[in-house]
Amino acid sequence: MCPPEDLRGKTALVTGGARRLGRVIALGLAEQGVNVAVHYHRSEAEAEDAARRAAELGVRSIALAADLADPGQAGALLERAEAKLGPMEILVNNAAEFGGGTLDSTRQEDWDNQIAVNLTAPFVLAQAFGRRRSGQQGVVVNLLDWRALRPGADHFAYTVSKAALASMTRSLAAALAPSIRVNGLALGAILPPENDEPDPDLLQRIPLGRWGTPAEVVHAVIFLIAGSDFMTGAIVHLDGGRHLI
Repeated sequence: MCPPEDLRGKTALVTGGARRLGRVIALGLAEQGVNVAVHYHRSEAEAEDAARRAAELGVRSIALAADLADPGQAGALLERAEAKLGPMEILVNNAAEFGGGTLDSTRQEDWDNQIAVNLTAPFVLAQAFGRRRSGQQGVVVNLLDWRALRPGADHFAYTVSKAALASMTRSLAAALAPSIRVNGLALGAILPPENDEPDPDLLQRIPLGRWGTPAEVVHAVIFLIAGSDFMTGAIVHLDGGRHLI
C-alpha cells in the first residue's frame, strides 16, 4: 500500500471553514502542514480565530469573507485567496445551507438560497479552480450528505441540492481529469443540528449504532486528498451505514 502524500507546504481553500466541521477540516489540514484560507460568511470572529490557530501550527493562514449565495463573490474568492497565500492546490467545498421543509412548505427563497450555496457556489469555485490550475495537479473535495444518494421527501431543497452536487462531483471528475481529481464525502450523523434537538431514535437507524466524530471526517478528507492519486469521481460514505437503511 502506498503511503499518503506529504501535504506539507500545499495550500487549501476551505469554504465554511470558520465553524463546526469546516473549522475542524481547516485545522486538520493545518496540522498536516497545509496553508489554509478559511472562508466565512458572517462568522468573522470564529474565522479569525481559526486562522490564528492554524498559524500557531506553523502554516500561513487567512480568513476571507464572502456570501456564496452571490455567484460574483463566490467567483472572486479563489483569486482573493491566491493573492494572499499563493496558488491553491486543494479546494474543499464544505459550506452549506441546511434547511428542512417538504415540497409543499419549501419557499422559493429557501430553494434559491440552498441551490445557490450548496450547488452553484461549488460549481463556480471548481470552474475557477480548474482554470487557475491550468493543467497543474490539484484536488477538489465536495462535502455531501447521505441523503444525496438516498433522496427522500424531507429537507426538500437541501436534499435536491446535495443530490445534484453528487452528480456534479462525477461530472467535474471527468471534466477536470487528468490533472485535477474530484471526490465527494457523504456524511451522516456527525454533529447534532445547530438549532434543533437531535432525533432520539436516530441511532436505531444507523447500522453501526453511534454518532461519527469530527476527527473521522478529517481523516476521510485527508484520505481523499492524499491517500491515492488514482481515485477520482468517487463518493465515500461516512455515515455509519445510514444510507443502507
